[in-house]
Amino acid sequence: MSKLLIASDHAGFPLKEKLKTYLEKKGIAVKDLGTYSKERCDYPEYAYELAKGISSGKYKRGILVCKSGIGNSIVANRLPRVRAALCYNLKAAKLSRRHNDSNVLVLGSAFVKTELAKRMAMAWLNTRFLAGRHKRRVKQIEEITK
Repeated sequence: MSKLLIASDHAGFPLKEKLKTYLEKKGIAVKDLGTYSKERCDYPEYAYELAKGISSGKYKRGILVCKSGIGNSIVANRLPRVRAALCYNLKAAKLSRRHNDSNVLVLGSAFVKTELAKRMAMAWLNTRFLAGRHKRRVKQIEEITK
């Protein structure tokens, strides 16, 4: 796998740092796009930078973290070829890969604690897209976002 992008705002920073360390210990190359502290910042700039990397095709997957995950999800999904999935549980993370071929996992630090985030990230990274009837639907999404 190519390098995984990761980014957060100030509210997601602590979870992002723990998740990044965990993923790196698992042998996954992670490129951190910030933020780099708990100092208040604006989430759109970080979500946009990560989504640009995915949209351009330079990176295949990324993880975004903010307090609710909602803002990051809205920003990321504005770019073509980005399928950002806001997930609060393991089943949703797996289904977002199986059925939607999601390429950005969005986590809300107010709802997903560290241990669950680790499990979700690994499940998401290791779950394959089923294609089949789902491929047609993903193609429809791609047509909408051209």
